[in-house]
Amino acid sequence: MLTRRLALAAPFAFAPLPALAAGFASFLAGVRADARRAGVREAVIDDALAGLQPNSDVLRLDRHQPEFTLTWAQYRARVLPGSRLAAARVHYSSDGALLAEVGTHFGVDPRIVVGIWGLESGFGANTGGFSVVQALATLAYDGRRAEFFRGELMNALRILNAGDIGARGMTGSYAGAMGQPQFMPSAYLRYAVDYDGDGRRDIWTSRPDIFGSVANYLARSGWRRGEPWGQPVAVPPSYSGPSGRDAMLALSEWERLGVRRADGGKFSRGDVHGALVLPDGAGGEAFLVYWNFHVIRRYNPSDFYALAVGLLGYAAA
Repeated sequence: MLTRRLALAAPFAFAPLPALAAGFASFLAGVRADARRAGVREAVIDDALAGLQPNSDVLRLDRHQPEFTLTWAQYRARVLPGSRLAAARVHYSSDGALLAEVGTHFGVDPRIVVGIWGLESGFGANTGGFSVVQALATLAYDGRRAEFFRGELMNALRILNAGDIGARGMTGSYAGAMGQPQFMPSAYLRYAVDYDGDGRRDIWTSRPDIFGSVANYLARSGWRRGEPWGQPVAVPPSYSGPSGRDAMLALSEWERLGVRRADGGKFSRGDVHGALVLPDGAGGEAFLVYWNFHVIRRYNPSDFYALAVGLLGYAAA
C-alpha cells in the first residue's frame, strides 16, 4: 500500500470535465463488457455504472499532489502528535479484548494492527468520501495509469458482485483506497476477512473485520509471531559503521560497534539479527529493526511509515 493523502468530499459529488466526459460512455461500455465476461451480474453492473460521470476533483487531486520532502523528525511530528498517541492508547484499551483475540488468531502483534489503523485512517475517522467506483473509473479513463486503475475497477466490481458492500457504501480515497484499513480493491480481495461471521467482509464499519483484515495482511506477509518490529537504540556520536535496513548483523556485532539499547544497556541476546536504521542520518534518532519491520513495509514500502506504525503501536500499550 502507498502512503495516501486522503481528500474528503461529498460522496458521488462531481463536476464533469466536458472534454474528458465526451468519450466516457464508450469507455464504460468496454468496462461493462469486461465485467460481464468476468461473471459480474448485470444488476450489479447497472447499479455501479449507470449514470456514472468522471469526477474532476479526483483528477485535480491526482494531478496536483504536493511534492515535498520531509525529514524523519518532521514526518514523526506530523503523523505522531501527542493527540494520536493518546488516541491509540484509548482505542487499544476500549478494543483490547477484540484486538487480543485477533492477534492470537492470526499470530500478529495487535499493537501493530492499531498502529496501521491509526496511520491509515486516524482510527476510522478519515476514510475518504469518494465513490470508489467513480474514482477508479475516472483514473482508468484518464489514461496515465490506465491498466492499473482499470484492473482495480474490475476488482471493485467483483467485490460488489460478492455482496460484501453496495456501490453507495463503497467509499474511500480519491485513488480508490477503501475503508478504515485503506485497502485497494486488489488488497481487499487477497486479505479482507469476515471475522465477525456475518457473511460480509466489512472494512468500513465492522471493527472485527477491520482488525482481522489488517492482521491477516500482516500474517500472510510473513509476520513472525512473538518477535518485535524494532527498538530505539543509542549510537556513538562518532559512529561511521554500516546502516540501512538491509545491513543485518547479530546484536553482538552491533554491540562491538558501540550500539546499545536506548537506556545504554546491553542487549539481552546477542544472536538475534537486526539492521541499524538512521532515518535522519548520523546524529538523529536510531533504531534497530528486525524481520517484522520489513513485514510492515509490505503494507507501505517506506521506512518512515514502518517506523511510525511501530512507534504508534508500542505507544498504544
